[in-house]
Amino acid sequence: MTDSSGVQTESLFDVGSDVGSSMPPVYPHRAARGTAPKLRQWQQEALDLYIERRPRDFMAVATPGAGKTTFALRVAKLLVDSGEINRLTVVAPTEHLKHQWADAASRLGLAIDPNFKNADGRHGRQFLGVAVTYAQVANKPALHRNKTDAGRTLVILDEIHHAGDALSWGDGIREAFEPAARRLALTGTPFRSDTAPIPFVDYVEDADGVRRSKADYSYGYGPALQDKVVRPVVFMAYSGTMRWRTSDGEEMEAQLGEAATKDITQQAWRTALNPEGEWIPQVLAAAHQRLLKVRDRVEDAGGLVIATDHEHARAYAAQLDRLTGQKTTVVLSDDDEASERIEEFTADGSKYWMVAVRMVSEGVDVPRLCVGVYATSTSTPLFFAQAVGRFVRRRNASEVASVFLPSVPTLTDLANELEAERDHALEVPESAQTTDEEEGLDDELLEEAETEEKASDELARGSFAALDSNASFDRVLFDGDEFGLGGEVGSDEERDFLGIPGLLEPEQVSTLLRQHQAEQIRRRPQDAQDRAADVVDHRQLKKLRGELNKSVSAYAGKTGMHQGTIHNKLREACGGPQVGQATQAQLEERLKKLQNWFVGRK
Repeated sequence: MTDSSGVQTESLFDVGSDVGSSMPPVYPHRAARGTAPKLRQWQQEALDLYIERRPRDFMAVATPGAGKTTFALRVAKLLVDSGEINRLTVVAPTEHLKHQWADAASRLGLAIDPNFKNADGRHGRQFLGVAVTYAQVANKPALHRNKTDAGRTLVILDEIHHAGDALSWGDGIREAFEPAARRLALTGTPFRSDTAPIPFVDYVEDADGVRRSKADYSYGYGPALQDKVVRPVVFMAYSGTMRWRTSDGEEMEAQLGEAATKDITQQAWRTALNPEGEWIPQVLAAAHQRLLKVRDRVEDAGGLVIATDHEHARAYAAQLDRLTGQKTTVVLSDDDEASERIEEFTADGSKYWMVAVRMVSEGVDVPRLCVGVYATSTSTPLFFAQAVGRFVRRRNASEVASVFLPSVPTLTDLANELEAERDHALEVPESAQTTDEEEGLDDELLEEAETEEKASDELARGSFAALDSNASFDRVLFDGDEFGLGGEVGSDEERDFLGIPGLLEPEQVSTLLRQHQAEQIRRRPQDAQDRAADVVDHRQLKKLRGELNKSVSAYAGKTGMHQGTIHNKLREACGGPQVGQATQAQLEERLKKLQNWFVGRK
């Protein structure tokens, strides 16, 4: 039997399924379970769907940490055992991932060569196939097309959205793997195509006219958390006062996270990440305090700082060296020993911290990572989701992940959106209480910043100077809700939240966060009515900050004044602190004053 592409299918899909029989097919993968690790429920469902559809192309979207690699290699094993394919090609984004794929495949008896080079022409007969990078394929697509066409080839496209990183990559993938017998695409995050579609991916247009990839099987963060496949994430947001000098020589001051223009927000954010300021050292100290608390119960828990560039990464590592008294692992993309450093950190549970720019972020599996610091200015949703994916891989059912981040609206909104996927998934089915063994790598990637962001950042370098910064504890985000009323670094308010045990069920985390918030309210020297107002009015404060920001922007457009200057003049006229600390009455007074300025009144 053949499908529409002429590929043989009967040896796998028609076993035990005679035409006209009312008996269900007997799938080989169910009988062979004793020879391989038990599949998770979603992996089994996706595998059943694959067998039912008999597809040439199949795309699986599964949340970081869910086990996409195990699913893909099980598909490959079935197709090899049935004779459907006799050649396997894995395409990965990085050199390091090629070796992880080869290791994972070998555990299922599939030998693929991660050291294959284009100059080799052919792989050795002892291998079923090869693991290559997208860049490697794009460099010589005709070579890889010939290899694909020389056998019944299954191509696994790991994090296929990387095929859209460059036009040549997409073109190369299309040319090289068009003749493949089977193609299996994997990604950790749904993605969209605004211009050039990624090869072998189906797209559908949504209500907004945006074309988004259409998966054959999807497994999101909410279901994965409910199944106890991934960890819950607690986000620790830190604010603070930032000062910097603009390209015009004007000195600016802003509260990180306050309602402001995009430029002011980005400049305040960049100031916070400057290793010469106080924000980063204070946040790193808080994150290390959190890591030590987690290690009370999780002895080998480790931390990862995701930096913007190599210079920042080295500076952060030096600060951690002084803080922890041990040498911090630094992983940079231009380091020939990067893979060895990652493997050493993964195996050595005594090591506290690793700092990286992209090498670890792009798919490297380090299950002991429990605490993260998001110290990068990249803010694309895909990047953020994949960054958080570094910390959600589950080992123990009660492990909790903690991610420290700047308190800027872009990131806190993304954090709330991620947590909203949980949908209060607290009831765990009995079948998910006992879990299977660790099944090898899972290969999520951190997307580089969008081109326009990188261009803007480059233009800003040399015309922007961070002056000083300090950090303050802002709030905790968990389960789509916010906890805490702020506090100084080192305060009881901060310590309450940093001291949450590292092993808790999600509902226990929520309970403790609410208790700590109630304790904060109790400690404040205000009467009960004022305390209640503090809790209730935060939404109104956010609304007023937004209205003030829009009005300031409009006034800037009318007068040509810098928006930061307008905010400073409003403070001079009305008194009070920065917008982020202003009360409801102070914000309302500033709005009224600005309205008077619009009509020419003082």
